[in-house]
Amino acid sequence: EVQLVESGGGLVQPGGSLRLSCAASGFTFSSYAMNWVRQAPGKRLDWVATINNGASVTTYADSVKGRFTISRDNAKNTLYLQMNSLKPEDTAVYYCKKEGDRPRSQGTQVTVSS
Repeated sequence: EVQLVESGGGLVQPGGSLRLSCAASGFTFSSYAMNWVRQAPGKRLDWVATINNGASVTTYADSVKGRFTISRDNAKNTLYLQMNSLKPEDTAVYYCKKEGDRPRSQGTQVTVSS
């Protein structure tokens, strides 16, 4: 059974930083590209970033490019999202997921507010 558990969210002031983690189990983590997606209140699910299985290729939504960095540690079955220069519009629940799959976890809340 695929299990993904996000952590690291919280309340941060504009301009601040957070690092999200996603612990994966129940599948061969190193074989799959992984995504971070987010959903703000009352809005659709939006793609944030993708990393390939070997961590050699990363892509980002224009809204986070230059501020967020996706990475992974296949030895630890863990996906990360380093978020810098946070803005109020980054406020959302953040989910990690396998490429091509739907979110299967509870996500972690990120709130950017002064």
